[in-house]
Amino acid sequence: MIEKSTDFPCSFVIFGATGNLATKKLLPALCRLEEAGRLPEVMRFIAIGRREWDDVAWSAHLQSLLQERLQDRFDPEVCQRFIGRFSYLRGELHDVEMYHRLGAMLAEPRSGVCSNVIFYLSIKPTDFPSVIKNLDKSGLSKPRGLHQVVVEKPFGEDIESAQALNRLLHEHFDEQQIFRIDHYLGKDTVQNLLVFRFANTLIEPLWNRNFIDHIQITAAETMGIENRADYYDKAGALRDMLQNHLMQLLTVVAMEPPPVLDADALRDEKVKVLRSIRPIGKRSVHAHAFRAQYAAGSINGQNVASYQAEPGVEPKSITETFVAAKFYIDNWRWRGVPFYLRTGKRLKEGKSMVAIRFRHPPQQLFRSTPLDVVSPNWIILSIQPEDCMRMEVHVKQPGLEMNTRVISLNATYRKEDEKALDAYETLLLDVINGDRTLFIRFDEVEWAWRVVDPILKSWAMERDFIHTYPAGSWGPLEANRLFDAEDQEWRNAL
Repeated sequence: MIEKSTDFPCSFVIFGATGNLATKKLLPALCRLEEAGRLPEVMRFIAIGRREWDDVAWSAHLQSLLQERLQDRFDPEVCQRFIGRFSYLRGELHDVEMYHRLGAMLAEPRSGVCSNVIFYLSIKPTDFPSVIKNLDKSGLSKPRGLHQVVVEKPFGEDIESAQALNRLLHEHFDEQQIFRIDHYLGKDTVQNLLVFRFANTLIEPLWNRNFIDHIQITAAETMGIENRADYYDKAGALRDMLQNHLMQLLTVVAMEPPPVLDADALRDEKVKVLRSIRPIGKRSVHAHAFRAQYAAGSINGQNVASYQAEPGVEPKSITETFVAAKFYIDNWRWRGVPFYLRTGKRLKEGKSMVAIRFRHPPQQLFRSTPLDVVSPNWIILSIQPEDCMRMEVHVKQPGLEMNTRVISLNATYRKEDEKALDAYETLLLDVINGDRTLFIRFDEVEWAWRVVDPILKSWAMERDFIHTYPAGSWGPLEANRLFDAEDQEWRNAL
C-alpha cells in the first residue's frame, strides 16, 4: 500500500457542494477552520454541483451562504481567503466524463499542492455506488492506498445493503482510506464523556449495574423533515437517527476502558458493546420498540402541519418520525440495566442528552421523617443545545424539619470566553490530518444493523397503521409502556 505523504496538504473534493449538508454544516465549518488557521496554507477545494455555474457564480453563492450562516462570526477577509481556495465543477454524478474533467482539474499545476485527495460524499446514500464506481472508472481511486473517501450516514438501509456498500468501497479503497462519519462523535460532550468516565476515580466505580437503575439517551428535534421527503420518507427515524447517532452514544456510555486511547482500541470496545446487546426476538419487538408519526400541532406559538401534509410525503405514509426503544447489554457491567433510546421530530424542545438514573439507597433511612421517599440521583450529560454535565444530589433544607432539596453540581467544562466548536470542525480537521479515532469502523456499522434488524423487519410487515402525536409535544404517551418499573419516566429537562 502506498503511504500517504504528510509533506503537503490534500485537495478536498466535495460532491454535492450545493446540497443541504454542505450548505448548513460542511462549508461553514471549513470556513471556521480557515479563521482558526487550521487549514494547510495551500490546500485547494473543488465544489461539485449540478447547477449551471462557473467559478464567479460559485464564489458569489459561497459569499452569501457564509454571511448568512456565520452571522456575527463573518469576517470578510477570512471568507475571501477561504473562497479563493475554491474551484467549481458542474456535472452529474452518474456521468463518467465529469470525473475525467475532475481528474484534469486535480492535475493542474498549483504550487505546493500534493496528489493526495479527499473525496467527500455529501450526497444521498443512493448515489454512493455511482460515485464510487465512477471514481474507479476514471482512475481517481488509484493508486490504491493514496486517497481518502468520506461517507456520510446512513451506511445502508439495512444489514444487507450496508454489507453491499462495504464490499463496493473495499473493491477500490482500503479500510484505512475510508472515513465513515457520524457527527455526534465529534461533539465536545461525547468526547468529554470518555474523560469524565476514565479520568475520574470518583465516577468510574459507580458506572455499573450495582448502582445505576437505567440510562436514557434522547435526541429531540423541533424541526420537521425540511424538504427532505425524498430521503426521509424511505428512511424514517429508526434508520436516520437511532441506528447510528443514538447507538454510537450508547456504545460510548457503556464501553469498557480501552487498553490505549487509539482508534482501533477504542472501536474494539464499542463493538464489544454492540455484540453484547441482547437480541430482540420476533415476538418481543412490541415490548422493546415503539414508533409514531407527528400530527398537526403548534411549536413556539406557530401552527405546523402533520407529517403526511409535508411536501413530497407519500399519501397515507406510515414512516415513523418518532421511535423509542429499549435494549439490554448482557455483560458483567450492565446485565439487567435497561437502556432507553428515544428520538423524534416536531417535539416540544430541541435537545440531545444522556440521562443516568441511579438506584435508590438500600435503606429507607428517612421513612419516619417528612422526607419519607427520596427521589433518585441523576447524572445528566447535555449534548445540545448546551454542552454541560450535571449531577443531582440531595441536601437538607435550612430549618427545623428534615426536608431536602435537590441541587445540581455543574460540571460544565467550557469557560465563558471559550467558543464552542461545531462537531464538523473537529471531524473535518481529523479527516485532513488522517486521524480516524472519531470515525466508525465497518464492524460497528454491521453490528448496529444487527441490533435493529428485528425491529425493521417487524415494522415492514405492519403497513396499515401508525400511532400519532401532536407536534409540539414530547411524543406519544404510549412510549411509556417500554419502562420496566412504574417509577421510571422520560427525563425531558436538564
